[in-house]
Amino acid sequence: MKPGSKYYPLYERLSQNEGDTLALTIDEIEALLPTKLPSSARVNRSWWSNRNSGALQATAWIEAGYLTEIIDLDTQTITFKKPQETYVVQQVNGQIKWDKLAIRSLRKYMKMTQSQFAETMGVRRQTISEWENGVYLPDRSTMKHLGLVAEKESFEPLFEDELPTEIE
Repeated sequence: MKPGSKYYPLYERLSQNEGDTLALTIDEIEALLPTKLPSSARVNRSWWSNRNSGALQATAWIEAGYLTEIIDLDTQTITFKKPQETYVVQQVNGQIKWDKLAIRSLRKYMKMTQSQFAETMGVRRQTISEWENGVYLPDRSTMKHLGLVAEKESFEPLFEDELPTEIE
C-alpha cells in the first residue's frame, strides 16, 4: 500500500492496531480518509470483500494483516480480524520433527525475523536460513533446544497425522 493512496490511512490505522480485532464504524473509517467512501460501501457487503483482486480498499486491510470478519450494515460497523495461522508439522514418537517446516513455523509463531530467531537460538542468521531451506538440519542438541524454546513459547502445532482425512 503506497503512501498517498486513498485507503492508505485505513492501512496505517490497522497496521498500528496491536490487537487481533478492530471494529470501526463506516463513519470512523471515512474520518480517516481524504474523501468519503462510495455509497455502495454502506449498503453492499461485497464492497468489503477480502478478495484482493485490484480493489484498493481490500488491499488496505489485507496488507495490514487483517480480513473483514463481520460486516454489519445495520449498525454500519466493520470488524477486521487478523487471521489465525495454523502450523502443521510432522512428529516422531510424539515429538516435533525439527525439519525446515517446523523450524520456520516456530519462528513465525514467535513473530521473529531470521536474525531475531538466530539470536534466540545462539546461531548465525545464515544458519536459520539454511535450516529453513533444508540445506541441513540442526544437530541433536540444537533440536532439544528448539523443543525447549517451543515449550517455553507454548507452541502447539497441529501434527500432520492429526489432520482429518476426507471420506469419499
